[in-house]
Amino acid sequence: MAFLFLPFLFIFFVPSTNAGYWPPSPGYYPSSKFRSMSFYQGYRNLWGPGHQNIDNNGITIWLDRISGSGFKSVKPFRSGYFGASIKLQTGYTAGVITAFYLSNSEAHPGYHDEVDIEFLGTTFGKPYTLQTNVYIRGSGDGKIVGREMKFHLWFDPTKNFHHYAILWSPKEIIFFVDDVPLRRYPRKSVATFPLRPMWVYGSIWDASSWATENGKYKADYSYQPFIGKFTNFKASGCTAYASPRCRPVSASPFHSGGLTRQQYKAMKWVQRHHLVYNYCKDYKRDHSLTPECWR
Repeated sequence: MAFLFLPFLFIFFVPSTNAGYWPPSPGYYPSSKFRSMSFYQGYRNLWGPGHQNIDNNGITIWLDRISGSGFKSVKPFRSGYFGASIKLQTGYTAGVITAFYLSNSEAHPGYHDEVDIEFLGTTFGKPYTLQTNVYIRGSGDGKIVGREMKFHLWFDPTKNFHHYAILWSPKEIIFFVDDVPLRRYPRKSVATFPLRPMWVYGSIWDASSWATENGKYKADYSYQPFIGKFTNFKASGCTAYASPRCRPVSASPFHSGGLTRQQYKAMKWVQRHHLVYNYCKDYKRDHSLTPECWR
């Protein structure tokens, strides 16, 4: 029986050789619908102030033996579009996480919600892995129950800035790279969807215990500092203090949300050619803890 599953596992988990190709046009560009802001218009230092450099529009943060660094939005949101253009460190970055994410861990310690875009550092000659993840009411605390989907990008994220974004509404979460949707996580039940207000964060830190090939390769500080650059911030939506009549923003021409047929086509192309891990297809996982996989 084990032999019969080997072809499937090889096809699913080995990155596509089509990495040199670009996805079809999504036809709609949500990043163009929301205004950019400078760092100080929407964010403040959270930790590691000595390991960041802020200019009028963006921020550079870095990790070395002493510390990493992080920042946080001034306002919490209950829905919205959140994006930033990011450029990653080249070379050996194993064990290092550069992240852009939503969380309410400070408001709900030990029982928090989180929506992640994380870049998992790598070794020479291997691509970064972009990990998307969703935690709901403590599934990221204690006994971890992640909802990871991982991708190898169709470009080198160390060469130029690229725009990464999260659309979060009461109906869905959609992850974007340069306006191309990577993943749509719909609300299938209250138990499997984050609904409490969250802040927007960015950070760089040492996750050697798991980040690169499940912890096989660790951060090597002979290559320090490890640098992440963020600019072109966007954060538009309903803050936690907005009127109940505030309408959630959409990532498509439809005010009700969702994606167009062309956006779905682009997303399916990315998942066909660049998806390298899907938690719902991991048969070693206990899927009684992730019932959305089967609904």
